[in-house]
Amino acid sequence: MTRCSPRTALHRAAGSLAAAGLLAAASLAGAAAPAQAVDTPVFTFGGPAETALHPYPESGRPKSSRVGITLDNPSEDEENGGFDGDFTLTFDLSGVAGVADVKIDGEASPDCEITGTKAVCEDWGIRPGSQSAADFVVTAADGSENGDTGTITVTGRADGATFTPFTTRLTVGGPDLVMERLPFRTELTPGEKQQAPITFANRGTRDADGVLLTLRYSRGLDIPQRYSNCEYTVDDPDLPDFGWTTALCSVEGAFEAGATYTLATPLTLEATERAYYDTFVYGIHENSAAQRTALRAGAPSERGTGGVLKAVPAKKGAAARSTDLTPGDNQQEADFRTENTADFVAYGDQVAGPEGSTVKADIGFRNEGPAWIGHIRSGEDVATVDFTVPQGASVTSKPERCRAVTADGKYREDQNSPAPRYFCNTSMTVRDGAGLDLPFELRVDKAMVGASGAVTVRGTFLKNPKLPFDPKPANNTAYLILNGEGDGSDSGGATEGGDGGSGEPSTPPTSAPDPEESPSGTSGSSSSGGSSAGTAGGSGGGLASTGSVALIASGTAAAALAAGLVLFTAARRRAARHS
Repeated sequence: MTRCSPRTALHRAAGSLAAAGLLAAASLAGAAAPAQAVDTPVFTFGGPAETALHPYPESGRPKSSRVGITLDNPSEDEENGGFDGDFTLTFDLSGVAGVADVKIDGEASPDCEITGTKAVCEDWGIRPGSQSAADFVVTAADGSENGDTGTITVTGRADGATFTPFTTRLTVGGPDLVMERLPFRTELTPGEKQQAPITFANRGTRDADGVLLTLRYSRGLDIPQRYSNCEYTVDDPDLPDFGWTTALCSVEGAFEAGATYTLATPLTLEATERAYYDTFVYGIHENSAAQRTALRAGAPSERGTGGVLKAVPAKKGAAARSTDLTPGDNQQEADFRTENTADFVAYGDQVAGPEGSTVKADIGFRNEGPAWIGHIRSGEDVATVDFTVPQGASVTSKPERCRAVTADGKYREDQNSPAPRYFCNTSMTVRDGAGLDLPFELRVDKAMVGASGAVTVRGTFLKNPKLPFDPKPANNTAYLILNGEGDGSDSGGATEGGDGGSGEPSTPPTSAPDPEESPSGTSGSSSSGGSSAGTAGGSGGGLASTGSVALIASGTAAAALAAGLVLFTAARRRAARHS
């Protein structure tokens, strides 16, 4: 979150206290904003629609809850969309008198003060986006009873701006839904299935009128059942994400305080043939319009066509615990490791051009599967494409994700002038059937026959290049061949060490999707020609290998060679595209 002004540096921390309901309420509040003059900015407040308070105890101190109020400037102009002026926010606390005691979190809201039944915050400047306005610590008032409720109303005032009022409700007591942790087997094999008897309890002081069960699982897992009271959302396959599937299930019934419930029929959780590292998230919430809106997050969904998912009283109660009326125990997570592999296959290209010309080359790799690879917890990149520039050429344009390094792979401060070598990291996911497509442009500085540069997909650490999930390291290296000899079928010279490679350009493997048509998890696209698979030896480290080269003796010979290679390469690419 951004803050309102330099005087409120600590406002950043307050934003993390808002739960999903806060964001939903913010969007609802924004929708109610009245039409205003074009030049008059309209700011909206956000916050939880309702907050449950722990009942006042018979002895000891009451447990507190937090209410975070946000302020949103809808402008998308980061440079000029801010509001430069003083403003005052007023919080009417009279509606919760006798219901709740309200205090200001002084560290998070240093410019706020409570006087009587009003809290006033004064500040200057409202930047574009959402920012913390105030953070309150609330407890049930002495003498309040279970079910007592009241509201806090927020208004704002500033010269040259309008604020949309916002109301949040405080209620003593309420449901406290607790999701129980299941004892899953976490070391799996592809195709293995296990039951998931989802079990939850209501440890609150009031019944819950219906619940929302949320099931979220990454690309390598599946729950085959598709219930008619569940909405299913699947991540866009073109986005570099974990391929989450999310099921939001509305389960009807009165779920009594103090009771424990389980599904009438356990779910089935399956490790699919593409599983490797995967996560299953399962949670329980009270069924309300605000909660449904927050959990949907605006994503398109499709309703299942199977039976109705139901919850019934559990035969054996869950372990006893104290009532806390907090959302922190509404959700559980399980991580799985499936014994599986993924074959990362590098591909190069063959290009040609006379001295002084610029050529385009498409290099990269494909994940031939069967597993997808995603670092869900760490967020680390999965792999690196290590590209050594062929002799006689210099890079004039590179993908944004690639960084220039020295010939031995060390840091290079200059990222603008041509370098002898480039490292290009993937994102934290590489899906099965996808990969990384890297378009480069190179200038032909010297016309050489059969100059080649290695294209290696390896681990992200140069000193430990092995891909632990890849059982076929021999196809991790391919070559970019510049001005190859003859028809290109036997060009590129010997690989480093004199063996282990065929000398072919190693264009995208035949079993991999066309880079232009398949999701790669990258912003770049490829139009590589040819269809032969990468067969170069050497498994990692992106060792520089330029092969044998010969300087062309005359400009006439160079032009003739280039013309022939251009026609040959164009023919190969047309054939590949129509094959």
